[in-house]
Amino acid sequence: MNEKSKLKILLFVLIIIFFAVNYPVLDKVLTNWFVDYEVGFVERVIDGDTIVINGSSVRLLGINCAEKGEPYYNEAKLFLEKKVLNKIVKMKFEKEDVDLYRRKLRYVFVDGENINEKLVEEGLANIYFPSGKDSYYNSFSDAWKTCIENKKNLCEKSDSVCSSCIELKKLDTKNQKLVLKNNCGFGCDLTSWSIKDEGRKKFVFENFVLEKEVVIIVGDGKNTKENLFWSGEDYVWTASGDSIFLRDEKGKLILWWSY
Repeated sequence: MNEKSKLKILLFVLIIIFFAVNYPVLDKVLTNWFVDYEVGFVERVIDGDTIVINGSSVRLLGINCAEKGEPYYNEAKLFLEKKVLNKIVKMKFEKEDVDLYRRKLRYVFVDGENINEKLVEEGLANIYFPSGKDSYYNSFSDAWKTCIENKKNLCEKSDSVCSSCIELKKLDTKNQKLVLKNNCGFGCDLTSWSIKDEGRKKFVFENFVLEKEVVIIVGDGKNTKENLFWSGEDYVWTASGDSIFLRDEKGKLILWWSY
């Protein structure tokens, strides 16, 4: 046997010894190769889109639920508790592993059902893809459309006389402004109506009647009848995709649009 063959055999033996001693390392490598999900036990539900699994905080991907004190906060939390609390779940991630708060970013499944998507379908969360659309976006968009058809919770249509008057005429993401148009022959009182993106950014109308058109611009400025400024934000509408939700003073849906 020549020296080259001996070296090959020795190297092979050393590799076998390394993996025998470091079986957990090998097991983790094989798991990452052949399994595209994690399994964990849900210990706690913090709110509608955050839970604790195996001691780690997990932020549910693709959705955004109401904050404490807002409509449907309690309903979303209770729904999630019923679905996942004290259960073994599967978790899948997409583009990012953790967020700025070091929470794991995951899609959560119980018995094959995507719980994140179910919250959207039930009108207890809106779609939310801040890092851009992923492989689940289309099914989540369909779930939201189903919610709109069924008029459930966050998808409940406003009964305001102006609900069919207002349209989104234009959205300019580059310059961070949108244009709302009133198609009716009378002024619509938008006082306490709100515009919201997929996340937490929200604009509330103060003592405003829309006669024909109004431009809402992100940034500081002086409000007029033709232009209103969304102060306190550097930007709202993301270039990678976002949604617009216009709601009346009761929180009922006037219109929505995604891009």
